Amino acid sequence: MPDGDIRALPADLPQTRAGEIARGTLRLLAGLGYFGVTEMTLANNRRADIAALGPAGEVAMVEIKSSVADFRSDSKWPEYMPFCDRFYFAVGEDFPQALIPEEAGLIIADAFGAAVIREAPLDKLAGARRKAVTLRLARLAAGRLQASQDTGWTPGPLSPT
Repeated sequence: MPDGDIRALPADLPQTRAGEIARGTLRLLAGLGYFGVTEMTLANNRRADIAALGPAGEVAMVEIKSSVADFRSDSKWPEYMPFCDRFYFAVGEDFPQALIPEEAGLIIADAFGAAVIREAPLDKLAGARRKAVTLRLARLAAGRLQASQDTGWTPGPLSPT
């Protein structure tokens, strides 16, 4: 997904278990001062479920797992870690927490909110990578905002000025 792709606006989160977890996680992150986007493609062509920027420019990424089967079928998650300072899994309250690797933080979420159960280890990004990830996230967010403001607009009759 290129920087300008606007497919997954937060207001358009799917009415699925993963969508509910994403909504609650985004609410939690905002309360912690992190503001993020869903479905951000990284430079390695992997797509983070949530990427967010913190108050000091720190980058957090969250992989959403809606079931044990979803977790077990996806071994790509380590490929997200070089693109963030902190990496989390967000799961529902019925997910077996012992499955989540120690290298990642753990968030329990539903459609209305979430809680950090285990803080993610800090692995600071190098400056050049931080700049690239931040720029990608900012352009994606700005493109989605612009697209949301342009939806449904039709020109009215032209008037002479």
